[in-house]
Amino acid sequence: MPRSIWKGAISFGLVTIPVKLYSATEEKDISFRQVHPADGGRIKYKRVCDTCGEEIPFAEIAKGYETPDGRLAILEKEDFDNLPLPTTKAVEVVQFVDQDEVDPTYFAKTYFLEADGPGVKPYVLLRDALTASNRAAVVKVALRSRENLALIRVKDNQLLMHTMLWPDEIRDGAFAAPPAEVTVSDAEITMAQTFIDALTGEFEPDQFTDSYREALEEVVNAKLAGAAPPEESAPAAQEADVVDLVAALRASVEAAKQRREAKAGGSDSKTAKGSKSKAG
Repeated sequence: MPRSIWKGAISFGLVTIPVKLYSATEEKDISFRQVHPADGGRIKYKRVCDTCGEEIPFAEIAKGYETPDGRLAILEKEDFDNLPLPTTKAVEVVQFVDQDEVDPTYFAKTYFLEADGPGVKPYVLLRDALTASNRAAVVKVALRSRENLALIRVKDNQLLMHTMLWPDEIRDGAFAAPPAEVTVSDAEITMAQTFIDALTGEFEPDQFTDSYREALEEVVNAKLAGAAPPEESAPAAQEADVVDLVAALRASVEAAKQRREAKAGGSDSKTAKGSKSKAG
């Protein structure tokens, strides 16, 4: 079982819900070290003070804030722990909103909320009330030396908390929008919708894998075995200018149908083999 990263309470009106917070996600990637290619030696970095020239142990390093006029305020761990901020120990509910009202662009990281000790019953109360009203709770909480806006919602019979970016942390993306004078025809839209329909299905995350990480693992394993790295199985798709969008989309629809039929045929074959195996 993972360790909780934070303990506090949710303030639900006059009801207090003691909770523990657990990270709900973990990024999986291949970790590399910086090495000297000639002998494989690791590259190390020293933390050196640019005033006295001494190497400073990590435990003795403090955080400093420098003002535009050159003044320096040095903050110790105790300064962060003792901030005069109520959200350092409590999750403060500030508003309830419809679940679909919050733009996912705001979401930063997801956490599991677990009831702590006597918090089980009020936890269930908040969970069931949110479910019945189809709402989510907008909250404020201080985590990792900063106050966060967050959203608490119900999923799979438990409460999740999504930390969110502040409005001034969301960039204006208007520059990336296409020019207003660029338009498409009804026929092109209809064919695009046909392609969308051909690839529409239920979202099943388990059917997707990280192909880049898998390919990188193959290269690493080949290096460790002293073998030649694997070659690309198929040539990369070549970019081309699309002149006839309808024709290109029609071809895309046919290809999507063939892939779906092939996938369905493979599933039927596996099912039939499983049935024969059970019958035998």
